[in-house]
Amino acid sequence: MKRPKPQDREYERIKTNSGKLQIGPEQYENVKIEHLRIISELGFGACGNVTQRALNNRILAVKEMKKTSNEEENKRIYMDLQVITCNDCPFIVKSYGYIITFDHVYICMETMAMCLDKLYKNYIKKQNMCIPEWVLGKITVSVVEALRYLKNEHEIIHRDVKPSNILIDLNGNIKLCDFGIAGKLIDSIANTASLGCAAYLSPERMQCAQYDIRADIWSLGITLIELAISEYPYQFNTHFELMCAITGLPAPKLPEHFSLEFKEFVGKCLEKNVEDRPKYKQLGNTKFFQDHRSLDYDVGNWLSNVLEDDD
Repeated sequence: MKRPKPQDREYERIKTNSGKLQIGPEQYENVKIEHLRIISELGFGACGNVTQRALNNRILAVKEMKKTSNEEENKRIYMDLQVITCNDCPFIVKSYGYIITFDHVYICMETMAMCLDKLYKNYIKKQNMCIPEWVLGKITVSVVEALRYLKNEHEIIHRDVKPSNILIDLNGNIKLCDFGIAGKLIDSIANTASLGCAAYLSPERMQCAQYDIRADIWSLGITLIELAISEYPYQFNTHFELMCAITGLPAPKLPEHFSLEFKEFVGKCLEKNVEDRPKYKQLGNTKFFQDHRSLDYDVGNWLSNVLEDDD
């Protein structure tokens, strides 16, 4: 008789907890997807769509992922489940539990106000505003801490850091989400080629070379410039032009009016030679990171003002 593989045993463990939701102090058993009333559509991620739903008087976000005969697609679902249901990091979106049916997996999560992509495109840019540097500093701290947690606790690289995968709530909490194409690190190196969004790929990933967590650091650098100037920093019409820009042109830089500390931080993230690009510990020691980790800003009040001004 064959022994079950470790991943099979893990999946059996996951299946036994299907339908068990913990929302604050309330614990729910045997929850079926039919019990969750749909309120609205929230968006789409790498693996599926997200809806806002209600369970009794509790509001939650539910990510729906369809199981298929495609092994790679099912690995994505498993990875997302594994990360989001086994984390205690305040910078990663919180899971309440999940529901597994014959052909779908539903991950139940805390609700957030919106992703940063929607925030800057639909509110900031529309009002001719900009995201203040101190808010960008808080975004930086949150994403670096989330990525560092994934590396240290799960030996995982995210591989899809971009504004649409960073969420903000009305209290100003900033959290990373969408772990469907995250990859296991072996000796700190990622050995699989799941792409993620091409616009945020590092030069080494564009060239199909081996890569490590510094690929996510490049993606963070591009994300910070995009949020700072309210537009993607490379100009291109085709995927080939994008690839040539990322691999052949100098890395983009922040405009001069930003602080020296912020410009230096983003410059470190966007070192084209991966050996010159810092890892999380070095980024965490920068003055920009240290200053914004220690200072107490009211990001929630800033967000409320942005949303009110749009009325």
